[in-house]
Amino acid sequence: MSQQAHPHEAAEPETPHLDFAGTTPYEDYVRADLLTHLQHTLSDDPGEMVFLVTTQVMELWFTVLVHEWETAAKALRSDDVPTAIAALKRSVRELEALNASWTPLAGLTPAQFNSYRAALGEGSGFQSAMYRRLEFLLGEKSASMLVPHRGAHRAHAELEKALHEPSLYDEVLRLLARRGHAIPAEVLDRDVAQRHEPVAAVEQVWTEIYSGDQDGELVRLGEALTDVAELVWRWRNDHLVATRRAMGSKTGTGGSAGVAWLEKRARKNVFPELWTARSYV
Repeated sequence: MSQQAHPHEAAEPETPHLDFAGTTPYEDYVRADLLTHLQHTLSDDPGEMVFLVTTQVMELWFTVLVHEWETAAKALRSDDVPTAIAALKRSVRELEALNASWTPLAGLTPAQFNSYRAALGEGSGFQSAMYRRLEFLLGEKSASMLVPHRGAHRAHAELEKALHEPSLYDEVLRLLARRGHAIPAEVLDRDVAQRHEPVAAVEQVWTEIYSGDQDGELVRLGEALTDVAELVWRWRNDHLVATRRAMGSKTGTGGSAGVAWLEKRARKNVFPELWTARSYV
């Protein structure tokens, strides 16, 4: 049986509004013209474009993740666990999108990568300031990683600030202490500019939390953090596999150790006590 259109439906225009005095509202908001003219390849190889764009997309995802984890950290400082969990859950979907960015690069043969590798010069992904901020938020602190950014004043200042601020995991542990859990004073008062190292007493706290109410707020927070940590581990492994496939065990761009350095990173988990505590529940 056919249905008659409502009067307001019949009045709808067949085409959207097309005539604007200047740029379109979409362009004003997205800045698409700027984004799509940032690609300046340095070789004649047609494959360089996808490498460059994929790297730029990764940088944008790093920016989103930093925003989400800073939002979560701020919420935890205010004891607003639901807002923190919501930000962490969003970041899980965003990490999945980031990790999928390896797909266009995952099948590079050594010859294909070598065709434009020289264009990178001393450039290397470990020089990414936004990725370094992401790592700092995860508790992977290192003052030496500020050195490559000394000539970029804004990036250096932002990184130095992030280095000396509590990481996302520091804020989690402080929240647990405020909730009455036995987080040691040396953990709470530690120099937050240093890398977080596993502590047995923190492992015990997570063991107690996970042995309790499975629908409790802190278990849900722990699971959201574990989802993040798992996808960070997958990111590192996907990076390792893509690099190993494209260049084997050769020295990485920018003089990095290449695969050897990535293998070392891939063996480490962020939020380590959340993983080890599971053996005791």
